[in-house]
Amino acid sequence: MRPCLKIILALFVVGMTTGNAALAQEYPTRPIRWIVLFPPGGGSDIVSRMLAQRMSPNLGQQIVVDNRTGASGVIGSEIIAKANPDGYTIGLIISSHAVNPALFKKLPYDSVRDFEPITLIGYGLFALVVHPSVPAKSLKDLIALAKSQPGKLNAAVASTGTVGHLALEQMKTLYQLDITSVLYKGAGPAVIDTLGGQVQIMFASYPSVQPFIKAGKLRALAVTSAKRSAAAPELPTAAELGFAGLDLSDWWGLVAPAETNKAIIRRLNAETTKALAQPDIREKLVSMGADVVGSSPEEFGTLIRTGIDRWGKIVRDAGIKPE
Repeated sequence: MRPCLKIILALFVVGMTTGNAALAQEYPTRPIRWIVLFPPGGGSDIVSRMLAQRMSPNLGQQIVVDNRTGASGVIGSEIIAKANPDGYTIGLIISSHAVNPALFKKLPYDSVRDFEPITLIGYGLFALVVHPSVPAKSLKDLIALAKSQPGKLNAAVASTGTVGHLALEQMKTLYQLDITSVLYKGAGPAVIDTLGGQVQIMFASYPSVQPFIKAGKLRALAVTSAKRSAAAPELPTAAELGFAGLDLSDWWGLVAPAETNKAIIRRLNAETTKALAQPDIREKLVSMGADVVGSSPEEFGTLIRTGIDRWGKIVRDAGIKPE
């Protein structure tokens, strides 16, 4: 390579590096839009508002939370994917982002290529609960009961494609159980009918059933996380009880549109992980049953890609048809 060409390339690299550093220092110069895929009041909304409020002062600009709901998160995800990749539109996605490619015949975006991962915020806790009338004191008892009474037990499903739904179908597939899945339009009605005994079983997000477990109105048999949760250390994981394959967790993560400048991604990652490290934020998230993470963008990207493969297999094995 000729010396003059080497000098030009070196100056170009220096210019790009300097430009990216300057961009990160200047960003943001106006409010940031934070898309939430689900309605106000749910876990995604609570986590988003908590982090947005804490991150805004450090960024020097307001973060405006914008709930764009519908179609298992597809509507909000499309808004993120098609926004300008300038760092002023970001969004919180959950594990359904990795499930949706298997549930929908055609999505208006590519679940990997159209998004820039920022950080994995944390994992959400799911618990397997039964109505007290069910004569099963453990997960082993429940599986034995279901085998002895095929077709007689009913299980509530908050909605198609949720972690609770897929955990149920995974359990039925792995242990060849004949349990009737009863589909509801949301976790609220599903929990109400489980409390009433109209259905006997549910894989539920821990915050939605925690008070009923403590009051003795529901019996928790196990959690589906990889390890015990600080929010419910007394509850064993399904894996430690000998039931491998039921280590299914919800998660929350922050993304931006693809091709967002890497310096901006690093800035957002740093501010998010800084907020997650604050004791009051961690305490609140742990009380919700969360396992707080705060990963690198690369680690979160790997989780999304591997999740699409894993969830897709579970959906196919369970015979859930794409919509």
